[in-house]
Amino acid sequence: MSSDRGISVVLAGGGTAGHVEPAMAVADALTALEPGVRITALGTQRGLETRLVPERGYRLELITPVPLPRKPSADLLRLPWRIRTAVRQTRAVLDDVGADVVVGFGGYVAVPAYLAARSVRPGRRVPVVVHEANASAGWANRLGARWARRVLAAVPDPGLGHVRRHVEVVGVPVRASITSLDRGALRAQARAHFGFGDDARVLLVFGGSQGAQSLNRAVSGAAEALARQGISVLHAHGPKNALELRTPAAGDPPYVAVPYLSRMDLAYAAADLAICRSGAMTVAEVSAVGLPAVYVPLPIGNGEQRLNALPVVEAGGGMIVDDRDLTPDFVAGTVAELLTDRARLSAMTTAAALAGHRDAAQRVAEIALEVARDGRAQR
Repeated sequence: MSSDRGISVVLAGGGTAGHVEPAMAVADALTALEPGVRITALGTQRGLETRLVPERGYRLELITPVPLPRKPSADLLRLPWRIRTAVRQTRAVLDDVGADVVVGFGGYVAVPAYLAARSVRPGRRVPVVVHEANASAGWANRLGARWARRVLAAVPDPGLGHVRRHVEVVGVPVRASITSLDRGALRAQARAHFGFGDDARVLLVFGGSQGAQSLNRAVSGAAEALARQGISVLHAHGPKNALELRTPAAGDPPYVAVPYLSRMDLAYAAADLAICRSGAMTVAEVSAVGLPAVYVPLPIGNGEQRLNALPVVEAGGGMIVDDRDLTPDFVAGTVAELLTDRARLSAMTTAAALAGHRDAAQRVAEIALEVARDGRAQR
């Protein structure tokens, strides 16, 4: 029956923005490539997808989340039941939409999706495409990669050793409003929007949607020194954080502090340099628009944020600074010197753009459609 209808793609990327945003970028690319495509996103009630997917106009089906407890607990004992329940729910979704391919991005819904795709009904399997955005793969994608038809990644070796020879490096899918951004063409409008002069030297600071207190402390602590050197600042400090800034002196360049940046395209266009974390989506967006950056990896976790930034840094498009080393003195010294070195900043801008993957969403969409069509032909 599904062969008489548009190709059906199920996207499994619920949970965090790092999983949902790439899925939505691929959904948009699929729609552009194949107007009759039917897209279904899997998610859970606790994830950002409950807001982000409907906002983008795509169908959302909710299933039981399957997080892996990091420590022995009652949740660990409930894990087998949760997996069985979620797999059963996902099978029903795949059957209902006549899924031709499952594209998984990791996260809470990926494991049920990968398992359900193996046995939608007797004799019927749905081919799987896995995309790993991080430099160190999570357990969901390590599992799915074992039988996936295609395995895609942001970096050459994302910790999927058993399928390393088959990993295709495509980058991280990023929304079209970012990948199509011409920073130079938008520069004057962006600077006027934030109140910066055309010839200003602008430092962009952001630590994700919630901000980052160590970044906030370091840059706000250097505000006076930055002002003396003629450097303007655009600082997204997070909705739950506040900055303690001195009263600016007459003639100081603007220090624009906001809880959240709703127009990241304008922020990227206005800036000459960024200080930011190095989550997979952040690195993907910053490099895709060709913005040089000082990456400050989270000091906790498995070190994946450092690995995310390494390809861009090694290409010359940025630098990595440990969280403990990001001090007001470092910002007032090293960062300010970089902002005033036009030649070096220009070289880093070029290197950052070359290291980015502007076509990642389209490439993932093309592969998903190819796998879906092959699967139909074999049925």
